[in-house]
Parts: sequence; structure tokens; C-alpha cells
Amino acid sequence: MKYTITIPAQFPAMTVKEALEDYFLIPRKIRHFLRTKKHVRVNEQVINWQSPITAGDQLELIFDEEDYPEKAIPWGKSELVDVLYEDEHLIVVNKPEGMKTHGNEPTEIALLNHVSAYVQQTCYVVHRLDMETSGAIVFAKNPFILPILNRLLEDKVIFREYLALCQGRFPEHTQTITDKIGRHRHDRRKRVVDPQKGQPALTHVTRLKTLGKTSLVACQLETGRTHQIRVHLSHHGYAIIGDPLYSTIPASRLMLHAHKLTFTHPFTLEIISVKAVSSSFEQGLGNR
Repeated sequence: MKYTITIPAQFPAMTVKEALEDYFLIPRKIRHFLRTKKHVRVNEQVINWQSPITAGDQLELIFDEEDYPEKAIPWGKSELVDVLYEDEHLIVVNKPEGMKTHGNEPTEIALLNHVSAYVQQTCYVVHRLDMETSGAIVFAKNPFILPILNRLLEDKVIFREYLALCQGRFPEHTQTITDKIGRHRHDRRKRVVDPQKGQPALTHVTRLKTLGKTSLVACQLETGRTHQIRVHLSHHGYAIIGDPLYSTIPASRLMLHAHKLTFTHPFTLEIISVKAVSSSFEQGLGNR
């Protein structure tokens, strides 16, 4: 694999060593191979490890197959992939409801397999959506960018906004829910609010409109706990319509949709912002 990255104007001042170690998060063993094999070049020149990189420089990285061995997975159906954004490093797609992000078994076909078939190479999961949830989701196209995207997620700079139709009339225009979330003691499928043993979870909720006895809300995540929005809303009496685990009101689907995803591209530093549309979610709103 060979990658050529044009250093953007806003890129912070640093040396090649600092860039590879602190910014691109390349593992120590692979950095050693890059250095000994002279597989790092700036403007087509082999450089000193302490050389600075500046705006406009062409940083070239060459990885051997043993540096990042490709994990073979079965390919799915490329025609099932709805692309929202794509470049040579990553792809953002619109996940349909009722499809897993990735399989639990090596032979199970899920969205990851369909995306890999579309890209024609093995892709990697950056974050997940519940099987019942639709909307925007990011996949890494190569193992080089995967830890960088994971860091953006950990640093809470990949902004995810969801739309949810919940039961009841949400009383406030905005509310931040901070209840800790843990595993259900008797049902391994479920999560619960657990103030003592739960993990920190933070969800910002904004009421968009009231539809009869239901409310359409926008939710922004600062953490990514399993079932976070579903648990937070249901715990406060506003379970999502159609939720098979936490709601008593049936619907043709879980009325939760990852509507918008925004982040700064780690290589170009441009703002990537996409919106995903779900016809089944819109139809569910229209029935209220």
C-alpha cells in the first residue's frame, strides 16, 4: 500500500517522527520498518526522521503487506450500499434498518460485507449502529486510517445526530441526560440505567415537534454506549416508538435514525458533513 498525503495549510507544525507517531498513530513496530526500509518520503525525497513537514508537502508512506495484513471476509452485495461520502481512505454510507453493522460469525453477511464488496477490498468498522437503527455510519477503507478515526471518535469530535420518535410529550425544548448505563442483570440483550456500576453516558436531546401523543426529538451523542439513546429516553418515560426491547408501542420499525454525521477529515482537514434519509422513517412519521 502506498499513500500520498498533501499536507494542508492548517496542519500543525511537527516533524516527520511526530507526525507518524502522534498524529497518524502508526504502531512502533511499523514505524521501525518504515524507517529502516526508507519507506517515508517527502516531496519524493528520502528524509531525516526529524525533518519538519510544512503546508503543501507531499508525504508519501509505503507499507508492505506484512505491515498491515488484509483480513479476508466474504463479500456481500454492492448494490445494497447507499454512499453518502467516499474518498480513498474512508466511506460513509446510509445503513438501512434491519441490517447488522457487522456479523457475529465469520460467515455472517452484514453491512460491512456489502461495503467491502462495493469498495472491492476489506473495510473496517469505526463505529456501530444497532441492527434496528438506520442512518449514517463510517467505515475505514484501510487499517492505516482506522486508529485515526477511532481516536476522533474517542475524542468526541465525530458528531452524530439522531432523530427519534418517542412516546409522550417531551416537556423541555432541550435536555441533557447523563445517567450511567450498565448491563441488564437478567436479559443480556438489554441495558439499564445503573448509577453504581454503569459506564458514563451523555445524550443531548432537543424537542423538534409534538405529534399527537408522541414527540420527535433530535439526539446528539457524546458517548457511544450500547443502546444509549434507547435506554436514556425509555428510562425517563419517553421510549422510542417501535423499540422491541424498551417500548410497548409497536411500529413497523424502530423509530430511530442516524440523521447527520459531521467530522474533520484527518488528512485534508476539511469538514465532512452528511445527512442520511430513510423513507421508512419518514413514512413512520407520516403515520402519526
